[in-house]
Formats: sequence, C-alpha cells, structure tokens
Amino acid sequence: MIEFHLDRRSGVSTYLQLVHQVKQALRLGTLRPGDKLPTAREVVGDLAINPNTVLKAYRELEREGLVEGKPGLGTFVQRSVGGATLADHTVLRRSLAQWVRQARGAGLDQEDIEALFDVAVTDSFREGIA
Repeated sequence: MIEFHLDRRSGVSTYLQLVHQVKQALRLGTLRPGDKLPTAREVVGDLAINPNTVLKAYRELEREGLVEGKPGLGTFVQRSVGGATLADHTVLRRSLAQWVRQARGAGLDQEDIEALFDVAVTDSFREGIA
C-alpha cells in the first residue's frame, strides 16, 4: 500500500501531491491494478489534512480512469501507467543511481543534478530520441 507524504513548501497543492504520488507509484510498479489505496480517514490521520482534499485527489484519479471507488470497500487501482516492466525499471534505476553518484563526485549538488537531468530529458524528447 502506498504511504503518502507532503512537502508543504513545494508550492504544489496538497491534492495534486497525492495524485502525483499515486501516478509515480503506478509508473514504478509500487502500485498495481487491484491494489487498494488507503482510506481517506487513514490519509487524514497520517497527514493531518482535510478529508475533502483526499477525496478530491481520489476523484481526479477516478476521472482519469486510474482508480475506482467501490462503496463500502475502498478505492482500488484499475490500471497502470507507463510502458516499462518492473525489471526494466530496476535496471534503469541502478544505471541512473550510478550516474547520480558520478555527478555528485564531480561536485554537483541536488539542484545541479536535477537541472542537468531535466535538460537531458527535454532534449531527448525534443529530438525524438527513443
């Protein structure tokens, strides 16, 4: 089951942080079709947020066809996102972790690394590199 966390300084609304975390978990294979999301009550208890915020996030995910609420049972993942397998993710994550270690060894801080990564990703999609 997913465990939500908030970054209150991010400038991103709370409900969108929840939506993004579910989508990321789906992309990484942490959540799979059939998995149950925490109840709104559980999320409210863990994060001390308004129940309507959780319900708004779950409605957005439902609108996108990613989850389905089943009255009396909970909210369940309907489909995943992304195309890579969990094994592909593992290999790529290890490779990326090695690259991050090299970048840190070269003296880059987290913001430098994120900026470099963002540029590389943007350039890759702009150029149509597969």
